[in-house]
Amino acid sequence: MPAITLVGAQWGDEGKGKATDLVGNRVDYVVRYQGGNNAGHTVVIGDEKYALHLLPSGILSPDVVPVIANGVVIDPGVLFEELRGLRERGVDTENLLISANAHLIMPYHRALDKVSERFLGKGRIGTTGRGIGPTYADKISRVGVRVQDMFDPKILRKKIELTLNDKNQILTKVFNRRGLDAEQIIDEYLGYADMLRPYVADTSLVLNQALDEGKTVFLEGSQGTLLDIDHGTYPFVTSSSPTAGGACAGAGLGPTRISKVVGILKSYTTRVGSGPFPTELLDESGEWLRQHGGEYGVTTGRNRRCGWFDAAIARYATRINGITDIFLTKLDVLSGLDRIPVCVGYNVEGVRHDEIPLTQTEFHHATPIYEYLDGWDSDISHVRSFEELPKNAQAYVRTLEEMAGAPISAVGVGPGRDQTLELRSLV
Repeated sequence: MPAITLVGAQWGDEGKGKATDLVGNRVDYVVRYQGGNNAGHTVVIGDEKYALHLLPSGILSPDVVPVIANGVVIDPGVLFEELRGLRERGVDTENLLISANAHLIMPYHRALDKVSERFLGKGRIGTTGRGIGPTYADKISRVGVRVQDMFDPKILRKKIELTLNDKNQILTKVFNRRGLDAEQIIDEYLGYADMLRPYVADTSLVLNQALDEGKTVFLEGSQGTLLDIDHGTYPFVTSSSPTAGGACAGAGLGPTRISKVVGILKSYTTRVGSGPFPTELLDESGEWLRQHGGEYGVTTGRNRRCGWFDAAIARYATRINGITDIFLTKLDVLSGLDRIPVCVGYNVEGVRHDEIPLTQTEFHHATPIYEYLDGWDSDISHVRSFEELPKNAQAYVRTLEEMAGAPISAVGVGPGRDQTLELRSLV
């Protein structure tokens, strides 16, 4: 059975947790393949609301094996706090698997992330300050600490002492901050070793064997396409690859294993942090979207920047990821609008662009070209089939489908598990 990949098709926060939860009882494994606790998924089950930051959303489905794969960076303290919180609410977390090759976020990563972001001033990226970027930087520089290193105290000590010597020089001499104590960090992370050991596995082997046995593997990315380190609005991006290609390297699966790529698109657009955002609304319309859509970061609580749907971004994400199915979320938020603007291209110094401009400078100066679609008045949160939607809501979905270049297979009309209209199966 081939694998299915779930990707954010905008700047993240599109509702990937809802999509994963929708298919949770129809898949065998749900895999987080990149990112860290700088992102979050919100899942609503009945009257219960779960905010997940590091764990795969599939952990809420009792028959699913949740996996944190090698492409993820892990803060052990955050991981165990999240596990504890779920256990207190009656969620079984014992079947979680964690890759031995996943890299660990260290205290010096968090310290450097926060101080370097402040040092950038107006040029700051908009990082969450949780150490994700510095951890990935150490991974690429081949000085990172992996999960498996905690099981060899000599290796762990050697890596931390060598790396911290360099990091303390930067903290004290460049940023005028206090250095960190190696022994304290070593003791802390050795203390995590026995707690982590029951979960650790060769997850690439486990997942490939599962596919060989005909089981279904669902690969869950965090963030979104426009935050991809290669294909996003660089440098205002994350430090990993949330795109479908990143799922292969991040989970240890070959590309021929993936048969379906589900792209999540919000019915409008949001982003968190700095960087270009052509359809951003800095007026009462943006505040209306923020209030009606509850657009506040799951992990950070920050206000999300809000704007209208951008068809050029949707087409770009479809192309970059090879999206086969779209899950359109938060359609209910747009109820009550007479007309709904949709960005169909950009004006850059008098030149029309129907696709994302070539350079960051052009994209930064792009102004949206809008087409206006008729809105609808009625509340659609109670609707349970596409045919029950108001005609204008149906037309809005079909127009976005045509503009994005891939079929819309599911539509979200509310945060609840039952508030999804499935036009065709995502599994």
